[in-house]
Parts: sequence; C-alpha cells; structure tokens
Amino acid sequence: MRTLDRKLWRELQETKMQVAAITLVIASGVAVFVMSLSTLGFLTETRDAYYDRYRFADLFAGVQRAPQPLEDRIAAIPGIAVTQTRVVSQVTLDVPGLLEPAVGQLVSLPDDGVPKLNAVYLRRGRMPEPERAGEVLVSDSFFEANQLQLGDSIDAVLNGRLQALTIVGVALSPEYVLQVRSGELLPDNRRFGIFWMPRLQMESVFDMDGAFNDVSVRLLRGANEKQVIDQLDALLKPYGGVGAVGRDQQISARFLDDEITQLRATGLIAPTIFMGVAAFLLNIVLSRRIAMQRVVIAGLKAFGYTNLEIGWHYLKTSLLIAVLGTVLGAAGGSWMGSGLARMYSQFYRFPTFVYQADYRTILLALGISLLAAVVGSLRAVSSAVRLPPAEAMRPAAPAIYRRSILESLGLEPWIPLPLRMILRSLQRRPVAAGLSSLGIAFSVSVMVMSGFTNDALDYLVEFEFETAQRQDIQVSLYEVTSPAARHDLRHLPGVQAVEVFRAVPVNLRFQHREYRTSILGLPPRRDLYRLLNADGQPIRLPPTGMVLNDKLAEILHVQAGQTVTVEVLEGEEPVRHVQVTGLAAQFSGANAYMERQQLNQLMRESDVFNGAYLAVDSDALPPLYQELKRTPQIASVTIKDATIRAFRETIATNQTTMLSFTIFFAGVIAIGVVYNTARLSLDERSRELATLRVIGFTRREVSTILLGELAVLTIVAVPLGWLIGYGFCAAMTMGFETEMFRIPLVIQSATYARAGIVVAIAAAISGLIVRRRLDHLDLVEVLKSNE
Repeated sequence: MRTLDRKLWRELQETKMQVAAITLVIASGVAVFVMSLSTLGFLTETRDAYYDRYRFADLFAGVQRAPQPLEDRIAAIPGIAVTQTRVVSQVTLDVPGLLEPAVGQLVSLPDDGVPKLNAVYLRRGRMPEPERAGEVLVSDSFFEANQLQLGDSIDAVLNGRLQALTIVGVALSPEYVLQVRSGELLPDNRRFGIFWMPRLQMESVFDMDGAFNDVSVRLLRGANEKQVIDQLDALLKPYGGVGAVGRDQQISARFLDDEITQLRATGLIAPTIFMGVAAFLLNIVLSRRIAMQRVVIAGLKAFGYTNLEIGWHYLKTSLLIAVLGTVLGAAGGSWMGSGLARMYSQFYRFPTFVYQADYRTILLALGISLLAAVVGSLRAVSSAVRLPPAEAMRPAAPAIYRRSILESLGLEPWIPLPLRMILRSLQRRPVAAGLSSLGIAFSVSVMVMSGFTNDALDYLVEFEFETAQRQDIQVSLYEVTSPAARHDLRHLPGVQAVEVFRAVPVNLRFQHREYRTSILGLPPRRDLYRLLNADGQPIRLPPTGMVLNDKLAEILHVQAGQTVTVEVLEGEEPVRHVQVTGLAAQFSGANAYMERQQLNQLMRESDVFNGAYLAVDSDALPPLYQELKRTPQIASVTIKDATIRAFRETIATNQTTMLSFTIFFAGVIAIGVVYNTARLSLDERSRELATLRVIGFTRREVSTILLGELAVLTIVAVPLGWLIGYGFCAAMTMGFETEMFRIPLVIQSATYARAGIVVAIAAAISGLIVRRRLDHLDLVEVLKSNE
C-alpha cells in the first residue's frame, strides 16, 4: 500500500463518525433519487407496454345515439387507423354487504369477446356468453374491495329495470388502469366498478339495437390529432355528440400522467437538497482538515510529492465517501422503490406489476454523487495544491478576536462570560458559522415539507367537503326532468333539504384558448353547495353572467369582467357570449357555474334539472339507500361521508410511510451537519479547550463553550429552515398542480413546531456524542507543541 493511501486509511478510521454522517447524507439523496426515478421508469415502461399490447385508444367520444353504419364513415376519416363503437352506461348497484348504493360503469364487449381497442385482460374466470343473460366481467379492484366471488350476483337498475348481474370473470383494461369516477379526487373501489357485458345484451337492455353511444379511435402514426377531432366532432354532432377528447384528457390516463409528473419532480427536488448538503459538508471537512495539516502538506512536498499527487490524495477521500454513499443509497432506494411499487399496485392495475431496480438510474446517481463530491472538495483541494512549502511550514496566523456585536451595543454586563466566548468565536468565522446553520436549516425544511402534505390535505378536505360542499348525498339523473321530481326527492326517507342543479357540457373559448368542461346551473340561494372566494366568503351567482373556478380562469387567461364564448355541446347546441362575474376557489377540476334559470334559458328549455344535492337525517340512511338503489331515474349516487373516508384511508396509508422516510432523512441531515460541525470545532479548538481545563475550567464549563456554539447555530437555523421549507412547499404546490387536482399552500403551526423539535433532538444527540469525546481529551497530548 502506498504511503499516501496508508495515511488516507488512518484518517478515515480516526474520523469514522464524520465519514459515516456524510455518507448517510449522500445515501439518503441517492435513495430518494433511485426510488423516484426507478419507479418512474418502471411505471412509464409498464404503462406504455400495456397501452400498446392491449390497444388503448387515442381518442374517445360520446354521443346520445348514433346508427351503427356511421362507424364506416368514422373509419374513413383521414388519420384514423382503427375504430371501435360501443354501448356505455352508468347504473346504480346494490352490492351484497354494502349499505350504500354503488355505481357501475357498464361497457359493451363485442359478441366474440375481442375488442379491437381497449382490450380486456382476463385475470380470473371466463368471458361472458352473449346467450346467457346477465353475465358480466368485473374490474378486479371492485371485485377485491367488496370481497366478491365468481358466481356472485349484484342487483343493478338497467334502464329502469332491476336485473341481476352474475360475475363470471375478473378483468383489467388499459382504459381503467385507475378506477376513478369523473369529478372525484381519488378512487373509491368499493362504490365504483367497471363491468363488461356482451353487446347483444346491452343493446337489448338499453334500447340501442343497431346503434352506439360511445366510440374509440386509434390514430395512424403522425396523424394530426386536432384535425381528426374536428372532423369526428362534425360527424357526431347531429347525433348528440359531446365532443371527442384525446388520451391526455381520458380520466384514468390523466391521473396516471399526473402521478408520473409528480414522481419526476420528487426525483429531482429531494436529491438536489441532499447532494447540496453533502457537497457543503465535504467542503467544510476537507477545508478544515487541510488547514490543520499545513505542516503535513509542507513535509509531503518537501519529500517530493507533486501537487497532483497531494490533490488526488485529498480528493480520494471525497470520492470514496461518495461511492460508499451511493452503494448504501442504491440498496435503500431499491428497497423503498419496491415498497412504493406495492403501494402503487393498490391504485394502478396492470396485468404484471413487478418492480425491478433500474441500473441506469443507479449509475446516474453515482455520477451525480461523484460530481457533488468533486464540487464540494474542489476549493479545499485547490488550496492544498497551491500552498507553498515554505508558507505551509509556518503555523497559521493566530485568530483575531473582537468584541461581539452585542458587547459593542453596551450589553456586556448582562452577557455571561461563556456566552461572550461563544459569540466571539462565531463572529470570528461568520461564513463557516452561516454555512453550518444553513445546513441545519435544510433539515428543518425537509421536516416542514413532510408535514405540509398532511396539513394541505386536511385543509382540502375541510374546505371542499365541509365548508363548500355541505350536502350529504349527490344524485345524478339519466335525463333532465321537470320540477315535480324535486318534490319526489324531497319525500324520500330522511331527506331534509334538496337543491337541484342542471349540468351541461360546454366548450369555453377566450381569445385563442379553449377548454371543454361543464357548466353547473345552481339555484340563486344555496346552503348545501356553496361557491367560495379565496377568502372563504360565499359567492352569489348573478342573474346574468357566470362564475369560473380559479383554475379554469387560469387556463383560459380570463379575469372577472371579461367575456367568454360558451359553445353548448348538447341539445340545440347554442353559442352565447357570457361575462365572467367572479372567480371561485376550488382545489379540484376546472368548472363553470351559472344561476340555474339563466342556464335553462341559454339551453332554451323549461325549468328542468338533472341532478340534486340532498341533506339527510343520518338515522334514516338505511331506508334511504334502499330507495335510491331501486329508483330507475337515478344514474349515480355519491355519498360524501364515504368519499371522505376513502380519501382519508388512502392518504393515511401513503402519508404514514412517506412521513417515516422523511423524518429519517431530516434526522440524517441534522445529525450529519451538527455532528460534523461539532467534531471539526473540537479538533480545531482542542488546544484552546484543554488550556481552559488546565487553568481551572470544569468539564461542564468547557462543554458549555463548545456545545453552546452548536446551540446558537441550531437556534438560528430553525426559523431559517421554516422559511426555506415554506419556499419548498410553495414550489411543490406549483410543481404538482394539475387540471384535476391542486394542493393548497397551508402549513399548520404544529408542523413548524415538530420540525424544530425533531432537529433539536438530532442536534442534542450529536452534541452528546461530541461531549463524550471532549470529556476524554488527553490534556498532556493536546498541549504538546507542534514545532
């Protein structure tokens, strides 16, 4: 072994705790990087392979009723490769063991059972036979959530008639990788399921003989999607077409795309923090080691070692730490990635979903770690290389101590002697002290980020489901109906209040921008479904004009007082210019609102509605649910309490896991920074502290001087970390924002307090470890002269 390598090995052994702390910081960054990007690559590749193999469509369009021969005209549109027409309908379900009514999405299968697009993967059982009435396939997430068995029957209201659906198989489809209803924040697998039924039976049940109400399209490579959509819309418009959408607007694909976007952000933001802290630590450690080894460096140069050899010797320390951290981080990240994949498998359903570590990501992580090590060490190494031997032989210039700022302000009589020594020492090296405090602040910010997610989701649930939406149940009807139906709803068991609404699909245009959504026509006086502004105050719907939620206004770049063009996509499809009178604060969807009578007038229809919000007596829920399950006019039922329960259960499982990881990583940063700061301070000031012991200072007094500096740095770091954490959270809300879902920027005081406490505990642990070394200083050895 070469002489310099032996020296390096001895120094690593002497500073093994410091090396371990920096290694863990690098390993934490690598672990998050490998977990996020490996899962991202795995999820993306799995999605793309599934979409391709099972022929996921590129375009989707719905109509009221179109004749089957129209399919040939659709297939003739330039750019279309494959066309698949279907019958699709939502129905109310009575699921055994489930008190509340559920909703099923019925999708027709070709009578030969092989769809040209959106093919099904049969996971269990067999395909339904067209000649056997009521046989269906069911989505596996609904099947598992309700603990069903093959052969079980579920009652469903099909076009006003009660019929039993017999489960003969369990299936998956690329169209429903995530099984979520339109307008919902998260999937509720117990109360929403996908069912596939032979087309022959669905045509009979829904009076669609020789007709269809849904079409899927696969495009030729290089086809212009917008041109195809325009031609497809023109063709379907006479038959009640509500406008075709691309795959990026299909609800399951959109949720999955949003998740991939968020994974990519996670894989870039968190490792940047960890690698930055690691580079900072390496710079401090090497800079101070080189400062303490001036005489050693001079001796090495005097014995003939070149600048390159000496520079490589010190750089190797950083590179070895980076390699070790990458190895540990890659192992940890692969383990965390497999756990994240298991968690995703509960939401996203693929035929195969087996996680494998991406070695390309691990190699990239190694490259980034080595780069961070070089960047962090470059300044220190260059100072060692540039140090002339004659200059290095001299001891470093003694430190200049001055009165602290507080002493200069005349506060010296009230400042104890140990605190004066602490303040003077920190003021002597303001850059080093500031960087140390900044490193601790980063650990505080990571803790703030972890708690922010829970705070934001709690606020979201309270705002959306308690403050704004105060109904207990929402019902949607198959068709628009007269005001008399409102009294029928009012007389259902336990119903205390009813607010009806009219939902209309529209295309909104402003200047060159457009967006397809729905206008919700609400009554002028509302207590169950309220629109709130950014301050949480109710918004009154004007007799003319409409209100947009803040996300839709952002998409269209429109402000209150400006006029948008409303193109209705059903009925007579009128086109109107409507003024935007206000903006509502909402965290999901991109929606528009009008006073219901105004919307009825725009549609040139009487006082009709197609949905209602209900406030009900909780004691009367069982008979009410039974009545809703049997009411033919009701297409779907949404129960707010069930939605909140599913939301909280899903989020709680995920957040508990991620919070544990984040607390660990924040503790690693805090201990890494504080311990290295304390150890370096002890190494640099051991002679000074030993002198204090010799002249009569007790161990406790000497420890107070050394650890007091750490306490001051930590105290300064905590509020700074809160501020940095708030900035990171603001960046997260912008990075994770989608049209479907937004995260409110809300951080509770308890989150700030928890972040400060966890970091303070980590600092205390580091201080105790250093205190133990301080207590065992060999005073005689330390006080020996270096000359």
